[in-house]
Amino acid sequence: MTDFRTLIVIPTYNESKNIKELLENIYEFCQDVHVLVVDDASPDGTGEMIDDFICKNIFNGRLFVMHRVGKLGLGTAYIEGFKWGISRGYDVFLSMDADFSHNPKYLPEIFKAMETNDLVIGSRYVKGGGVKDWGIDRQFISRGGNIYAQMVLFSKIHDLTGGFNCYHKRFLEKIKLSSVMSKGYCFQIEMKFRHVLLGAKIKEVPIIFTDRIMGTSKMSGSIFKEAILNVIRLSFMRFKIKKEMKG
Repeated sequence: MTDFRTLIVIPTYNESKNIKELLENIYEFCQDVHVLVVDDASPDGTGEMIDDFICKNIFNGRLFVMHRVGKLGLGTAYIEGFKWGISRGYDVFLSMDADFSHNPKYLPEIFKAMETNDLVIGSRYVKGGGVKDWGIDRQFISRGGNIYAQMVLFSKIHDLTGGFNCYHKRFLEKIKLSSVMSKGYCFQIEMKFRHVLLGAKIKEVPIIFTDRIMGTSKMSGSIFKEAILNVIRLSFMRFKIKKEMKG
């Protein structure tokens, strides 16, 4: 583990079946990190479960929770989590899913890569990476979404849509988080695009992405539509965004 103060931000909505085991796995591989769970008023009691863990000090003061009033979107959950961490002096921020799609075993390698990079991506689409337990249709949509974003944004990043990403505070501060427009899964694309515009040093670390075993997917038609349209907006706003971030 590096000397960075590291915060893992995990948005949750109905993840009570996964969250305790996920936290145990995270601390099996990385004992010194802190975790902030950003819960969108989960009806299944995920947020209350985290409160109970904190009250009983199960994770030795390394766990925090942010309760939000409803389902406000993945992007806004990460932005609020990053702002919370920046205000408390964390150096490195990792985004990951709560459903074990992002295996905590990759955390040490990702954090190690952050010693010499500004953004590290847990990538499904570089040599050594891949997906597991996906049907042909989902693989086609995911690959197609990446190719579409790469072409529209003229990007060389292989996994633009993946959510297993590690950011450095100095770039999160430059990005102007309040100006990020994507609320759904396009948030992952926009954050990487903004890093590219700022000239960040980026590394993709291969991971195997595994489909969730418990719980239900949060993907919807409206989220997919937002991603399609926002990629086009980002492309047209390239120079404006770059000027605002460097201003």
